[in-house]
Amino acid sequence: MKEIRDELVRLLKEGHCTPRIVELSRELKESSPTIHYNIKQLEKAGIIIRYKAVFNYKKIDQGYCNYVLINLSNDEYSNPERIARELAKFPEVESVDIITGGWEIIIKVRTKDVDEFYGFVKNVLSKRGISRTISLTSLKQIKTEFIELYDDTNIVSDSSHSNK
Repeated sequence: MKEIRDELVRLLKEGHCTPRIVELSRELKESSPTIHYNIKQLEKAGIIIRYKAVFNYKKIDQGYCNYVLINLSNDEYSNPERIARELAKFPEVESVDIITGGWEIIIKVRTKDVDEFYGFVKNVLSKRGISRTISLTSLKQIKTEFIELYDDTNIVSDSSHSNK
């Protein structure tokens, strides 16, 4: 078989996924057409905008996760959206938020390791418009995309965390 793992992961990260109608039907004890109809209504109303896969990032060489707080330079302070949109274009950047509390932007960066993150800092965060940064390294992720994780390979099932 042809190896397309990297291309497939990229597309799944970008939101090229579909809901699992049969599993939802079984869980909600409703017919598949009922589930499909309601999903289409949620999409039509703009409530659901994309479907995205949740990954074990270590297994796709993106297990080194950092949150970076960013202060903008005076000439960029009045337009944080410009810098935020520029940062969002980099494949290492998982999320970008404009925030309050002494910082203007926070980004979530995923790389293979500290060396790759250092390259990102040198090549991206040293750009004009960013005056100061603080990096916070994630030691272990417990929950992501509203999915609770309990180790590197297993996801907590509904039945296992309902007894807690």
